[in-house]
Amino acid sequence: MTKRVFILQLVQRISSFFPSLKKEIKIAHLRTSPQQFIYDNIKFSLPFSLGLTVLIFFIVDKAHLPLIILPISFIFLFIFVFYFGFMKLRARIIKRQKEIDREVLFAGQYLLIKLYSGRPLLNALIETSKSYGVASKYISEIVNDINTGNSLEMALENAMTYSPSERFRKILFHINNALRLGIDVTKPLSAVLEEIMWEEQLEIQKYGKKLNTIIIFYMLTAIVIPSIGMTIFITISSFINFTLSLNHFLVVLGFIALIQMFFISVFKSARPYVNL
Repeated sequence: MTKRVFILQLVQRISSFFPSLKKEIKIAHLRTSPQQFIYDNIKFSLPFSLGLTVLIFFIVDKAHLPLIILPISFIFLFIFVFYFGFMKLRARIIKRQKEIDREVLFAGQYLLIKLYSGRPLLNALIETSKSYGVASKYISEIVNDINTGNSLEMALENAMTYSPSERFRKILFHINNALRLGIDVTKPLSAVLEEIMWEEQLEIQKYGKKLNTIIIFYMLTAIVIPSIGMTIFITISSFINFTLSLNHFLVVLGFIALIQMFFISVFKSARPYVNL
């Protein structure tokens, strides 16, 4: 019992160093508490770090290095693996943000069309939550929040607080602000959708300029340099009587494949998260 109390106090103490963790967990849409997240992270980091430290011990023992390296390595590995859990959490948040940003404009336009057709805001939100797309899932969370007893303004406020997308928060802010002021929602919603559309057009233009630069580097690194380099290498090897085997060509082929995979990831990461 004392051990359990000590662990709970330790986890509580560590979680106090991360005041924004509760909000990040909610934004990432994880069904856990900050204390449980810290506990699971420690539970994974401790044996993993110990295992790597054992491997380092054999290397240290073989190289006749001082054993002080082991505790230093364990501390470093534990901190690295522990913070890796937070990196995974933030990666999940970024993934959710990209999913919403890709379709938030269409969800907003769908909502605006429903409002223009004379639907009340709550009915328009319900119908939008049943439409196609990832963004509709986040609108359905607002509807579910209302169904649990919260007011429409409170549900919008909660969605703004825990939304990973800045654009989605911007839309919700203008809707909520219009409700509080008692004005027509369609005008501020239409204005913010035009602003988001303009931002996406700028992103596409920037992507076009960035793509031209990446293509130039791709042509040089993945096509021109390997082709010319291989030609020069074959020519020089014929002069110095260096025998080329299949293994040499496989190494070059593997190197080119790595370059191709690298540029594929670069092209994917550079792409703007909008529906082109």
